[in-house]
Amino acid sequence: MKVFVTGGSGYIGKAVIEALHRHGHTVRALARSEHAAQAVQSLGATAVHGGLGDLAVLNDAAAHTEAVIHLAQAQTGEEDLAAATALQDGIGLGTYVHTGGTWVYGDTDGVADEDAPWNPPAVVAWRRPVEDAVLDRAVRGGRPVIIRAGLVYGGDNRLIDVLFTQPGRKAGAIAYIGDGLQHWALVHVEDLAELYVAALRAKAGSVYAGVGGVNPTARDAAQAVSHGAGLEGRTVSIPLEQARAELGPVADAFALDQQFTPARARDELGWAPTFTDPLAVFARG
Repeated sequence: MKVFVTGGSGYIGKAVIEALHRHGHTVRALARSEHAAQAVQSLGATAVHGGLGDLAVLNDAAAHTEAVIHLAQAQTGEEDLAAATALQDGIGLGTYVHTGGTWVYGDTDGVADEDAPWNPPAVVAWRRPVEDAVLDRAVRGGRPVIIRAGLVYGGDNRLIDVLFTQPGRKAGAIAYIGDGLQHWALVHVEDLAELYVAALRAKAGSVYAGVGGVNPTARDAAQAVSHGAGLEGRTVSIPLEQARAELGPVADAFALDQQFTPARARDELGWAPTFTDPLAVFARG
């Protein structure tokens, strides 16, 4: 299958391109810079020069492929919706896989699935109208699919590394927010990439939680990260107000208590996470 990918030079995008190739697909990837173009080409993808704001480029690239995986992170809901619209207009009846996140559900009060009610923190509240518009295409003959990814780890481990590991190395201890008993719905980047590939055969209108099914507490995750960073397990609790000052609005997302099951993707797509011990991955650094 010919697949067009946005965000292909990013953390998740690189893993997705590699997974697509493993499964025999041909990949074209959006590249907003020469550096990004070189990155996707080194993975065997053909670079399509342009950014998320180049709607004509997105539309044309989608029109010449059989499926689209939209991974690029927009700066606003308006930008994401405009890009999604151009891509869906271009792909027509082909599969369009859109990226969301589990943070939109807020606290889950135990183990939840894709049908849990939304209660998003402000940092991701803009996703609702975008995802509603994406899924609305299903009633008009389109094939939209949404993957709401959990907190991604493994490989570059970018978000956790930048927000927790690097500052922790400087401070001598890895921070966690509050009492640290909130759970994180984690997913390994390689498992998530396999889910994106599997989603190409999903039914129109499907929504999947891209999670590993292992939901450790933030405190346990911080301790494991501390070992991996050479800090011998040293951690420190910081209040939410301090986290907001240091991390910005995303602090409220990291303070959420979330547990999710990957059962729907397993049952409908045959996808099963292979990384089932995230704390061990963190501890290896």
